[in-house]
Amino acid sequence: MNAIENLLIIAGISLDMFAAMECQGALVAKVDKKQLSMLCLFSAAWQMVLLLLGHYLAKLLYQNEMAHDERFIGLVMAAVIFFALGVRLIVKAIRNEHIYEHREDRLEVGKLMRIAVVTGGYTLLTGIAFGFLGTSIKLMLLTVLCLTVAVVIAGIYTGYHFGFVHKTKAYVCGAVLLWIAGIDVIVGHIMV
Repeated sequence: MNAIENLLIIAGISLDMFAAMECQGALVAKVDKKQLSMLCLFSAAWQMVLLLLGHYLAKLLYQNEMAHDERFIGLVMAAVIFFALGVRLIVKAIRNEHIYEHREDRLEVGKLMRIAVVTGGYTLLTGIAFGFLGTSIKLMLLTVLCLTVAVVIAGIYTGYHFGFVHKTKAYVCGAVLLWIAGIDVIVGHIMV
């Protein structure tokens, strides 16, 4: 997979975190930049660890030279992971869970860190898919670092200024990006 395809995949999984941060940003009276910096640091580090762990788990399965059948199964699993993650985001968009609106004086970093931990499951699965695809982990770690910081900041400030009306759109966009990645794996790697 090329760098643009990898960027789209990471962007697809990052949009879930964007939606979660947008909801939290809609509740705060003021964004504390120090707390936001701590949240960005924690979230980016956590996402990078999970991507690396997922990549490592996939590589454990492929320690030796892969037979053609094993490579095929890994590619199919990568495509299934991308489609399943997209379906999960669509389910979240359809549910459109109600958010109890109440003004908070400041960001609750502990609560936001728990959100980052939960959304990290997508990153772990994506790391596994990247491992099956043989993607370079160094470039992926850098991409996750940059996009995680960007979506946390963008999510908090979007929520702060506009509320959480864009959350459903973020889920749908993320799903579409992941489905495109799944189709790309099928067309570009499996059907070749």
